Amino acid sequence: MKTTMQCKKTHGFTLIEIAMVLMIVALVLGGLLPTISSQIEQKQINDTRRQLDEIKDALIGYAVANGRLPCPATAASNGEEKPVGGGNCSNFYNGYVPAATLGFSGTVNNQGLLIDSWGNPIRYVVTTWDKATPNVNNVFTSINGMSTVGITSLAPTLLVCATVSSSNNSCSVANSALTPNGVPAIIFSTGKNGSSTPPNTNKDELANALTSNNPIFVNHPYAPSSAANGEFDDIMIWVSTNVLVNRMISAGQLP
Repeated sequence: MKTTMQCKKTHGFTLIEIAMVLMIVALVLGGLLPTISSQIEQKQINDTRRQLDEIKDALIGYAVANGRLPCPATAASNGEEKPVGGGNCSNFYNGYVPAATLGFSGTVNNQGLLIDSWGNPIRYVVTTWDKATPNVNNVFTSINGMSTVGITSLAPTLLVCATVSSSNNSCSVANSALTPNGVPAIIFSTGKNGSSTPPNTNKDELANALTSNNPIFVNHPYAPSSAANGEFDDIMIWVSTNVLVNRMISAGQLP
């Protein structure tokens, strides 16, 4: 008796079928990538905000221990305040977080400057007592300066605005200052774009630029670039006078 064996033909994928699978995979990945990218960016924002809060606490702690706020670091001071010992700061309005002076741990660049989630140096601004004569009235950064002049005479000149005038030297009329009585210190990240200078044309970011060198700064939610204006993505917090004074009183640094 003969056994008849029937062979089954095995078919592979055709080029059309492979192309369809690849197209489906591309569509799936195309839908996932923006979501993943958005999640990564949000994590960077959250991490940077947390970092700024920690720096704020470190600055207040430094004032409580030393009776003054530290001066900002410069691009060449390797994370130390400039000058060491405070007093007449080299750059009240256009410096960086003095991480080495604060003993603050974190990621630094090759200049010793503390950096944010995007690798940009974190800015630190400290007030003068009188913006017209900052080299004389530096009581906030001088040892026992605040206690010498007295609590009622402390008048920080740093202003944080919701937006600025076209000349970048005052809060706009339509939007009052967020800190009408001034603040002693501001800490901020220049965000993902890392740019507060031209070619960015956003006047609010330009107010925060290193080159602005004035006590007017801007903080508001993210604003995308438009035909009329550049992108704003700075992230900013500040030390309030009341918080600083109350903490220093509790520590016996102020009467």
